[in-house]
Amino acid sequence: MFILKNSLLEIAIHPVGAELQKISAIKNNLEFMWDGNPEIWSGHAPNLFPIVGELKEGIFTYENKSYHLSRHGFARRSDAFVVADQSENNLSLKLTYSEATLLTYPFKFEFLVNYSLLQNQIKITYTVKNIDDKTICFSVGGHPAFKCPVYPEETYEDYSLKFEHPETSPTHLLNLSTGLFTSETEAVFKTPDTIPLHAHLFDKDALVFKDLKSKKVALISKNHGEILNFDFAEFPYLGIWAKPNANFVCIEPWQGLADSEDSDHVLKDKEGIVALAKNKTYSASYSIEIHERHLV
Repeated sequence: MFILKNSLLEIAIHPVGAELQKISAIKNNLEFMWDGNPEIWSGHAPNLFPIVGELKEGIFTYENKSYHLSRHGFARRSDAFVVADQSENNLSLKLTYSEATLLTYPFKFEFLVNYSLLQNQIKITYTVKNIDDKTICFSVGGHPAFKCPVYPEETYEDYSLKFEHPETSPTHLLNLSTGLFTSETEAVFKTPDTIPLHAHLFDKDALVFKDLKSKKVALISKNHGEILNFDFAEFPYLGIWAKPNANFVCIEPWQGLADSEDSDHVLKDKEGIVALAKNKTYSASYSIEIHERHLV
């Protein structure tokens, strides 16, 4: 486990999947991340690459050849990440293509996940380098799960998500049996900028937003105020999800989406796909800022 810490926060990153697994307050030992209870959901903050979500029938096609990839891609379970850079408050882990990855994803790449700890903020940056002799196509995203409630006297229903602007964006509905997008949407915002958390919020799977005005969302406790602020300005899509009746909420910045039910399987045609020319580099960041009132 890799540890970054300062006078306010300690974070822990597991080498498998380069996964953030802990955000802890130094002074009062409050925990802000889901503990990964395997009986409910074993994830903490998976890094999604080279796809986000489910592929129709588990396959995509490239140059008329089919390839199999599981939901959210292979990076989140990879034990092949190596340290690219490390200092007291910064860690960069790198995954490079291999003969094994080429069997399921026919592109040569470097995928870097960088963690930077600055006072009460954690910044996560994804960098994809095209080291192939052709354009590569990919999606990338985060899947961090935050503890809800943070304080022991609270309940899940004491929490809400507050967006920086009034919103009317609907959620795009998924087929529960396939994980693919249907053509249906559903209104979510009963009040202009807030989604209250409750046990049945995710009965239809994740809330997926494609056209939010907001680029920040805060996790709010009605008893303790703002817990954290989440900035996803460099990502076009946002997913919000939890297992039913679980004590966490995932806030997921995405560059890419699951397939729709009418997908033609062609990778370059996927919604949100990034086409990166040879010798070029893609980079996008999101950040988690823990409110200082919880760090004293």
